[in-house]
Amino acid sequence: MKRTVMFFAEGFETVEALMVVDILRRGGVEVVMTAIGEEEKVYSAHGIGVEMDATMDEIDVLDFDAVILPGGMPGTLHLGESEAVKKALMLMNEAGKIVAAICAAPGVLGKHGLLEGKNACSYPEHEVNLRGANVSRAPVVVDGNIVTSRGLGTAMEFGFQLLELLESKEKADEIKEAIVYQELA
Repeated sequence: MKRTVMFFAEGFETVEALMVVDILRRGGVEVVMTAIGEEEKVYSAHGIGVEMDATMDEIDVLDFDAVILPGGMPGTLHLGESEAVKKALMLMNEAGKIVAAICAAPGVLGKHGLLEGKNACSYPEHEVNLRGANVSRAPVVVDGNIVTSRGLGTAMEFGFQLLELLESKEKADEIKEAIVYQELA
């Protein structure tokens, strides 16, 4: 079974996080929701509390196949300020494992030099934070082991792209059919 870790900071974007967790879990991927602090419950930018599976000091990031950063404010700022998050991202990138971020969170990857020479996307107002990247307006961009997405409106596509990378296109298509997913014409 593939395993992913999603880092949660106070002020995360609810749907960007939980939509991806839901799609991956439906597809058979283990997702460990992990607080970057000591909190057992982390609150979204809209005041929704989510029980965590672990805290960062309880996991070894290299035990996972992917790390995912949800966007949201001020959650993204907290992710970008965390030395533990930086270390985890660097370790995962060096190991060639999937490093994924959505909305404002791709800026955290830019801040730490992980987008240099890569194609990437983010929430429009945060494209300036994609340091070193070739900025795309695609809903989801995969460049090597780096996966980025633009925001809440692209969260479902982001989740399906991650499921395809971690499991298979067939598994992603199976889950799309099961939830009556319809691409807009």
